[in-house]
Amino acid sequence: KSLEPLMSATPAVKLQPVRGMRDLFGAEQRRHAAVRETARQVALSYGFAEIETPVLEFTEVFLRTLGDSSDVVTKEIYAFRDQGEVDLCLRPENTASVMRALVSNGLTQALPQRLFYAGPMFRRERPQKGRYRQFSQVGVELIGAPEPLADVEVIACGQDFLSRLGLDGQLRLEINTLGDSASRSAYRAALVEYFSQHRAALSPESQTRLTQNPLRILDSKQEADRALIAEAPRFDAYLNPASEAFFAQVCSGLDALGIAYQRNPYLVRGLDYYNHTAFEFISDNLGAQGTVLAGGRYDGLLETMGGPSIAGIGWASGVDRLALLDSFATPATPKPLVVMPLDAEAEAEALRVARALRQAGQTVLLSSQGKLAKRLKLANRLDASHAIMIGSEELARGDASVKALASGTQSQQRLDLLKKGVWHGAA
Repeated sequence: KSLEPLMSATPAVKLQPVRGMRDLFGAEQRRHAAVRETARQVALSYGFAEIETPVLEFTEVFLRTLGDSSDVVTKEIYAFRDQGEVDLCLRPENTASVMRALVSNGLTQALPQRLFYAGPMFRRERPQKGRYRQFSQVGVELIGAPEPLADVEVIACGQDFLSRLGLDGQLRLEINTLGDSASRSAYRAALVEYFSQHRAALSPESQTRLTQNPLRILDSKQEADRALIAEAPRFDAYLNPASEAFFAQVCSGLDALGIAYQRNPYLVRGLDYYNHTAFEFISDNLGAQGTVLAGGRYDGLLETMGGPSIAGIGWASGVDRLALLDSFATPATPKPLVVMPLDAEAEAEALRVARALRQAGQTVLLSSQGKLAKRLKLANRLDASHAIMIGSEELARGDASVKALASGTQSQQRLDLLKKGVWHGAA
């Protein structure tokens, strides 16, 4: 559709980001990049291959998977109809997108698939510390592996990622079992019967959940709900032997790896395709919203999307929240070299030296304007390690004057070697 009416009605460009979105630069951007790269390297060590899915998907992808009554769909999804009258949305999470990609690209014919992703997601929720409307996630999906050992591997991958960030001793792992579909159905019926007897005492939100997804009542933070939840039936009483054995094998695998965990009987996933293992890594350093990585088994997900029945388990972690933790140092940028042509005659040689050093792996800035004293002052402000100065005299000698900016000492290096990318540094 034409944007001309909007443009004519807008008095001036708003030179600020949209609410709940922000620009990342400097140290903050480096922290985000370090979290993503750490996740990527750990995932690669577990055999996960990276996948990139589009930011835009058909809205139906998430209506089918998240359910039309979920908070994400009813309150938070950025959905719109494009010029072709097609319903699209910005992806609010990536598991459904990855599953869609499996079918679209015929990857279900070669299982199991181990996939890692990193990228932006979008939800129109209330911005708060560590929570934005455009946020970055990393995650893994292990698809086509129905055995309990797969759950152990995925959880171990998540812990290794968080440990690599320096979070050992600052997190607790909470796990629960949601059982198979038969156990879950029996427990769901028991919850409906119990909470129906106390419907009037439930919060309005939980009264709605009672008819739509009663397991989500167990997630409620409302004080009135918490009192009822404490007396609610426990899932363990409704687990069949197969579900009990599956969970016992997961716990045994975690024990074998020395991964400590706590059983949380109220840890649930509110959608029907989740089953068996659910888990969260929680930090006490982020207030009430302390979950930094969460996941679970979703054996029925692809089937709800119209695909084959395939097992799957995975986790996702919010980069924005992890970047707030003081567990790892902000990655430093490499100290650059600054190449300074001192006159017009030396400019071509300075260009050649700068490019050769860059190709050899050095970070190099070219400074060609202003007086030398001003340029040296700027190089110090940029935290450069050395200034490589080339003028007519240096050309005649066949060397460059190199100044170590921290100590102020000066030496010479041969131009022919510098043009080959050979850098010896200076005291």
